[in-house]
Amino acid sequence: MADLADVSPERYAPLIAPVVERLTLAVVNRALARAVSAPMPSAAAPDAMRTLGQLRVALLARDISPAGLAAVYRYRDADEVRRDVDGLHSAGLIDLAGDGAMRATERGRVVLTQMYQVTAEVAAELWAARDASLAVLSDLTGQLVQAALATGGDAYATMAPPYETTDASSGLLLHTRLSVLRYHRADAHAAAWHSAGLTSTTIRQLPSGAARDGIEADTNRRAGMPYAVLNPEQRITLLAGLAALPG
Repeated sequence: MADLADVSPERYAPLIAPVVERLTLAVVNRALARAVSAPMPSAAAPDAMRTLGQLRVALLARDISPAGLAAVYRYRDADEVRRDVDGLHSAGLIDLAGDGAMRATERGRVVLTQMYQVTAEVAAELWAARDASLAVLSDLTGQLVQAALATGGDAYATMAPPYETTDASSGLLLHTRLSVLRYHRADAHAAAWHSAGLTSTTIRQLPSGAARDGIEADTNRRAGMPYAVLNPEQRITLLAGLAALPG
């Protein structure tokens, strides 16, 4: 890890990205498994509920615009997303404004809060052995979440800052902050392929080679911007601390 002292934010971004992905999915997958074993009341179809769970830290904090939803799900079929939204609306979990913006209903907020609590339990259990390091890691990721607001795109602006309660544990804060930071990199990648004249379809068809390497380099440049808010020692602490977490 000592060599990381000389690593720029641009080079740091691809190092930390898979760690963020691993830890986010570790909590999410366990929370989903728990939800399946104990279904929540007022639930919609499973796919729609999965969408609700993905959007939980945003919907508890703010409305979600159609443009923001499209950015979050830029690689999904638009008709599938629309069916999920319609399912959540039919179940009384969200309202739709005249402009199409999603807002959690009172019933929806109850379900979202239950999801939030399940996530807190899973994070606490999964990272119990590393509890002493979680406060420092959640503080560093909190700095990144705020810094990323200046350079994030539509998906990040939709998901961040995440919903947080005053009594949230460090483990829960760490999870929710890591989960929204993924959208900053997603926006960076989208901006990179868009600037290269590609679409969400053609980027997935682009083979390995110089063109894709150029897009990845541009993605890392854009995704690395928030990490400049941390000094080299803090970046080492963050990556080492996250790498040590199970999941």
